[in-house]
Amino acid sequence: MPTHTLAQANIGETYVVSSLGFDGAMKMRLTELGFTEGAEVLCVLISAHGDMSCFLVRGACIAMRKRDLAQIAVK
Repeated sequence: MPTHTLAQANIGETYVVSSLGFDGAMKMRLTELGFTEGAEVLCVLISAHGDMSCFLVRGACIAMRKRDLAQIAVK
């Protein structure tokens, strides 16, 4: 099965987090924000330049840079 990341997300599509490619503080922070294995995330906005995206995760809207989203594997 091919690996996809949130960096490839499209507005209006829902994804399921399969793993985080971070260690330490960043992994802990994302986990606290709701990016846990099995969590559903909805892409609600992509910036005009495509370098930032916003996702609805467990009732919160979280914006992240594309380079960080590339470390979040999804189904």
